[in-house]
Amino acid sequence: MTNYRDEPPIPLEPFPVHRAESPFPPLGESVAAEPLPEPELAAEPGSESDPPSDWIEKADAHDLAVRHDAGRENALVALGRFAFPPGPPPDDEGLAARDRRWTSRMIMVAAAFLLVFNAVSPLNWARQQPPGWVPETVRQLSEVWVARLSVFAVDQPRQGLREMWDAAREARFIGQGEPDASTPAAES
Repeated sequence: MTNYRDEPPIPLEPFPVHRAESPFPPLGESVAAEPLPEPELAAEPGSESDPPSDWIEKADAHDLAVRHDAGRENALVALGRFAFPPGPPPDDEGLAARDRRWTSRMIMVAAAFLLVFNAVSPLNWARQQPPGWVPETVRQLSEVWVARLSVFAVDQPRQGLREMWDAAREARFIGQGEPDASTPAAES
């Protein structure tokens, strides 16, 4: 199936090839039942009745290399396995250390994310505390940090969510009056 008459056929190596011989009998023909061979007694090795065999006594099926994808192996994978053999599996202590490293990294990523995109929270916390050295220091540092980050507009997603929340709190049904002093929406 090519566009040109003299072009050789495309080989179908990775795909199964049609075989002319079929293990099934042709349609319409019946297969005569073959008689089962009678069990023979094992003859001594080297006698004439012993058929030739390729059996190797010391062979083990687990010694054979298991090949996937129809016996082909990527050359880079084989080279990588040769150049960088896998190390021994980690023990319980190694697994625990790996889990602690992962947890520490995730906490640091979350803290950095919050310091950038929610920088106003430490400032709000410092404003709500009674006067003192720690709240005043946190407030001053937070004001500088928020001012530096506002240049990059990283606070806009937080402000947008806050505005949506305030709008949802102040929403009223038709015919419902203004919020009175007992509702949380009246506090703002």
